[in-house]
Amino acid sequence: MSHQRHPEDFPLPTNRGNLPIVDSHLFDDLLPPEAAFELTAGLRRHREPFVGITEDGTPRPGLYRLNDAGTSPKAAVVAARAYLDGLAPHQRVVAALPMDAPEWRLWTNAIPTWHPKGMRLERLATGDRDRALAVIEASLSPVGYAQVRAVMALNENLGELIDDYRDTLTEFAYWFTVFGTPSGDAPWGWQLMGHHVDLHCVFVGGQVMLAPVFLGAEPTTGTGRFEGVHALGDETEVALAFRRTLDTNRQEEFLMGPSLRAEALPPELAGPWNGRHLAGAGSDNLILPPEGIVAASLPADQRDGLVELIRVYLDRLPPPQAERTLALVREHFDETRFAWRGGHDDECAFYYRIHSPVLLVEYDNHPGVFLTNPEPARYHVHTIVRAPNGNDYGRDLLAQHYRLHHGGHGSG
Repeated sequence: MSHQRHPEDFPLPTNRGNLPIVDSHLFDDLLPPEAAFELTAGLRRHREPFVGITEDGTPRPGLYRLNDAGTSPKAAVVAARAYLDGLAPHQRVVAALPMDAPEWRLWTNAIPTWHPKGMRLERLATGDRDRALAVIEASLSPVGYAQVRAVMALNENLGELIDDYRDTLTEFAYWFTVFGTPSGDAPWGWQLMGHHVDLHCVFVGGQVMLAPVFLGAEPTTGTGRFEGVHALGDETEVALAFRRTLDTNRQEEFLMGPSLRAEALPPELAGPWNGRHLAGAGSDNLILPPEGIVAASLPADQRDGLVELIRVYLDRLPPPQAERTLALVREHFDETRFAWRGGHDDECAFYYRIHSPVLLVEYDNHPGVFLTNPEPARYHVHTIVRAPNGNDYGRDLLAQHYRLHHGGHGSG
């Protein structure tokens, strides 16, 4: 699935320090205005009233059901309590925020332009950092946790590969924040935020919500001492396998365009920051009409191929929750769309989107940000997972929980 790569396989920069980044901080006032605007979207919009990603601006009610998914958060609760108990009091004040804190929605897949709350993992003592990672591990499936750790390691690989921004492109340049009080019955959750890694995990009513999620890598294959580290291979290969089964005579139903090269794209999809992505940081209230081929219209073997691709993203969740979420997606297969842009040979870059009333997935190949490839390449991947119609950050389930238990109060 992934072949061995060497540094010389990648287009490395010939000069250094072109971006105003020091010690995991991006100084947006030193950027050109357009770049600064794009890279501060999350900061500018996180206090807007939350609606959720919708087809027309109005969330559909009744899509998400508050009931026990058979996923006990007990291990995550124990891990989170151990983590918080191990911190110094002044750290704990910043490391744990109220459940309704606006910082839930404050994140970026780039380098932050603000001073984030939460604890930066590389600033923690080793034992404290290990306890923080244990919370993440206890909340995800083994596959999901391995993926997150691989992406974090590849961030440091990138710093070594380009020999630049070595105080920022590191394995632990990520902020970890606990929200609420870790508990078996009251809602709580956590956020992990930084370059190419944004996870929002919410425990409510026996369920685990993992959305929004951003996972990316530049490059996706480790070099040097990171040889053997790979990320986002299934997101690429399973998608290609599925795309290759689709009928050529139905291309007008799913193919948005034949290429990701800049000259083949509308200008708004050719930018270096978001690429084809629409649902990234700052897009909590995105209005996105469905596009693509309807899943329920596919023959059985192709439907199975799409389910296999959906599983790649859901399998980051603990298995009982992954199965429950897949069942929910299947309920809406007659409204689930799949769209593709780009080619599907062994080399070319591509974008795809799975859009269901209860799941939005985007995958994009990207041009170089720290590497210098001017056009999107298969070795730079961005992925996003959202819960449309108001359940990002578990908001829909939280509102149901608070109505049931607290007369509607506390939903933030």
